[in-house]
Amino acid sequence: MFISETQKPYLAMLFTQFIYAGMALLSKAALDVGMSPYVFVVYRQAFASLVLLPFTFLLERKNAPPMTYSIMFKIFLASLFGMTLSMNLYYIALNYTSATFAAASTNTIPAITFIVAAILRMESISMKSLFGVAKVLGSIICLSGALLVALDIGPPIEFINWYSATHKEVSSLKPSPVEHNSKLHWVKGALIMLSANTAWSLWLIMQGPIMKIYPAKMHLTNLQCFFSCILSAIWAIAFDRNLSSWKLGWNVQLVSIAYCGIVVTGITYWLQVWCIEKKGPVFTSMFTPLALLITAIVSAFLWKETMHWGSVGGALLLVGGLFGVLWGKKKEDCPEKETKTQSKEIDRHDVVLECITHQ
Repeated sequence: MFISETQKPYLAMLFTQFIYAGMALLSKAALDVGMSPYVFVVYRQAFASLVLLPFTFLLERKNAPPMTYSIMFKIFLASLFGMTLSMNLYYIALNYTSATFAAASTNTIPAITFIVAAILRMESISMKSLFGVAKVLGSIICLSGALLVALDIGPPIEFINWYSATHKEVSSLKPSPVEHNSKLHWVKGALIMLSANTAWSLWLIMQGPIMKIYPAKMHLTNLQCFFSCILSAIWAIAFDRNLSSWKLGWNVQLVSIAYCGIVVTGITYWLQVWCIEKKGPVFTSMFTPLALLITAIVSAFLWKETMHWGSVGGALLLVGGLFGVLWGKKKEDCPEKETKTQSKEIDRHDVVLECITHQ
């Protein structure tokens, strides 16, 4: 089946979100068995850097532009915010929360990215046009849906009932001090996760200007992984001086590190950099709700997490907001497909399809 150039960014981001869902699930499993979040990031970036090194040398050895101190410093800053600060904060927050919440909270990234990109005039906002309204409302709807999923409100879904009647009676009683402390940890994790998402949004925005002066995407990704490995090692030594934390065995910790380092960092980061070059940072960030849907479904059946109707409603809002923003972005990118008069009765879905398939 032939895939056009305009369809490739959509397929790449869809594939990326499936990989991110696996990252949240495996990472949570590794942390639950005692893996240090600081050490986790160091090993993850080391795996990614080592895997990317031969491909970088073979594929871009002759095409990479010359490196200057100015370019090196900008790549270092991007690595500091995106692959070091954001990632360390993410795993610290994940230690306090759940995989589903981690996936849900990442849906604040589109709103943060859109706001910062608009302030820097990298993204246009025109409330006088239909696509401008769609982008703004879509971002608000995405954020609202993410909050509903994170709060996990509403009655549980009856056909996914993993718990006995005794468990329900106990859970309906007054929260114990342990449960109260757990809620405080949850709030703490939520605030840390918000900080991680803010740092990640800055990373998305920084990639565009850097690629204009250093378009070798494989080199760029590998350098950021290398810098992040060094910075994260310093962070880990400062906050976790227990030598036993660095020991790895043939268990879920090694599998999770290998998956996150090789598949997530090594492959999806390169795909995201490529998509940012093609479509911009806001387009790339708008696919994050899909990872939440995948994570929530797998968590419900694999780890028997109770799903609530509020989460389902939030998930529907996420999808609706996602398509609203994508529709606005596509109408903005394909102005020649705008209808010239109101008398032309063309279905909205047909317009989107035409823009996607347009060469």
